Amino acid sequence: MTARELDGGRFVRQANRFTGTITADGEGGYPAEPGRYRLFVSLACPWAHRTLIVRRLLGLEEAIPVAVVDPIRDERGWRFPEPDPVTGATFLSELYLASDPGYEGRYTVPCVWDTVTGRLVTNDFPAITIMMGDAFAAFRSPGAPDLYPAELREEIDELNGLVYTTVNNGVYKAGFATSQDAYEEAVEALFATLGRLEERLASRRYLFGDRLTEADVRLYPTLARFDAVYHGHFKCNLRRLADHPNLWGYARDLYAIPAFGETTDFDQIKRHYYVTQRDINPSGVVPRGPLLDWTAPHGRNRVGGSGDHRS
Repeated sequence: MTARELDGGRFVRQANRFTGTITADGEGGYPAEPGRYRLFVSLACPWAHRTLIVRRLLGLEEAIPVAVVDPIRDERGWRFPEPDPVTGATFLSELYLASDPGYEGRYTVPCVWDTVTGRLVTNDFPAITIMMGDAFAAFRSPGAPDLYPAELREEIDELNGLVYTTVNNGVYKAGFATSQDAYEEAVEALFATLGRLEERLASRRYLFGDRLTEADVRLYPTLARFDAVYHGHFKCNLRRLADHPNLWGYARDLYAIPAFGETTDFDQIKRHYYVTQRDINPSGVVPRGPLLDWTAPHGRNRVGGSGDHRS
């Protein structure tokens, strides 16, 4: 199954092939050791963006080194601007095939490479951020937030499930739909959930009150790309993010936190989607807009607590 496989005109995302787990005690063969693992990301990719946010929030920059691929991808997959100094790879595909010579899927980011065994541990993007918080707990900065607190995990998982299905992946379902019915179905579900989130954030600074959680980390990358890419390129144009006062203020509030704002690269985001996805944008022309002020006052400090997160 490829990332563009369709079912009745509906977009189907490929399953994650590598699902190894790094643990604090090394059970399963992958112990959490600072510097041992290499995180491969694209600044354009929303799934990879999550991992950069969590890495920064938890202060794991030295414990988990990162390598960034070029935002423009072709039929050979993600390319490194220069050969990766640790693995020597020029294309991410080399690491996938070194781990599984028979691999036939798309070469996706984020993924985690083990420098000891010389193979990929995981490209299971929903699990990577949770694993970073749990397995690398001993290496987190003092005062780092607990993004996945035990008492909220069930509620966080439930909200994340809805957001993934209708928002994070929902924009792709709309953008890559090849039938009107599939497109309408995806867009309606997307904006229904955005409406629910708009209401939720009317009385809460973050999705779970005055504390950042994994749920905020997972929603933000889609919001950051919404008006810049998804509204036009993916035809998610019933309303802009900026037309949702609470969501737009919430997104700017998160952007003001360095872990979110300083990992958001609008140039790479726009160039990746508009130049790479020629089936949707054959010309490869990158639009100049939208012109949005992400640094404008958001006023969210008056909603549900102070939420002071400087990382």
